[in-house]
Amino acid sequence: MKSDQDWLSALRWRAGAYQQVRAFFEQRGVLEVETPVLSRGGTTDPQIESLSCLVGTGGNAERRYLRTSPEFFHKRLLAAGVTDLFELAKVFRDGEFGARHNPEFTLLEWYRSGWDHYRLMDEVGELVQCLLNWAGQGHWPVRTLSFAELFVEYAGVDPLHDTRAALDARLAAAGVMGMDSWSRDEALDYLRGAVIEPALPTRQLTFVVDFPASQAALARILPGDPPLAARFELYLGQVELANGYHELTDAAEQRRRFEADLAVRGQRSQPLPRMDEALLAAMEQGLPDCAGVALGMDRLLLALGGATDLRQLLPFPHDQA
Repeated sequence: MKSDQDWLSALRWRAGAYQQVRAFFEQRGVLEVETPVLSRGGTTDPQIESLSCLVGTGGNAERRYLRTSPEFFHKRLLAAGVTDLFELAKVFRDGEFGARHNPEFTLLEWYRSGWDHYRLMDEVGELVQCLLNWAGQGHWPVRTLSFAELFVEYAGVDPLHDTRAALDARLAAAGVMGMDSWSRDEALDYLRGAVIEPALPTRQLTFVVDFPASQAALARILPGDPPLAARFELYLGQVELANGYHELTDAAEQRRRFEADLAVRGQRSQPLPRMDEALLAAMEQGLPDCAGVALGMDRLLLALGGATDLRQLLPFPHDQA
């Protein structure tokens, strides 16, 4: 149980960080917005499970999904004419428990019209450096690696060109056997979490760019051999902190990706949430060229304060809520 002083310190720490975030965006003319927590559509991503509830009574009850991100609402606002926006958003994901996970957490998500993901990376770095300075941690060095460079340097495999047998051999060296049923992306995700992340410098901002096209999610795909996703991630030390895209704006392609997600979920006997038809309709009307990023505020606050467990930060973690 936290002492009263611990509770107060954690609350003040969060409030101070939020003030810094709001001042940062106010100086840059980025509008703060507030969007719904409940939605008719859920996330189709097979790696994320939505929480849901029934709204209404009797035969009129309708299933609504607690948002896993404010992204779809933000894109609807962008399509309606808002240019640059941000939100400190409460979001929810089922099965998220642990030192760095809570089923309810806070994302800082923002979008910049007319930007690509490289320009947005610069702004993400500026915001994080601003907060590091505020927390008394000074300047951290920044390094940018491609997805392939990251794996070659830290895991000794080329994720874009090595054979599956080479990946399996690296998994075996990491102590993982009998994972023939894993997809290539699942094998790469395991290596990233178990081998690469623990080896990253502890006091460095590490940006990773040029993801495989198969990991594009909601990003556009850049032509090439092989094609790559216009996506980046940021590690603060060894902690995955932010995920950003040069956003896909093609509604038909977005629908195809949602349908592909649902097909995977069906194969795995996972729940099949409704696609967000309101998002697709907004994209058909015209989503402007934009870049967006989601940054985990709780993880950032942990790192800024030198803490290691969300229970040190949250006044009411999931088992006390």
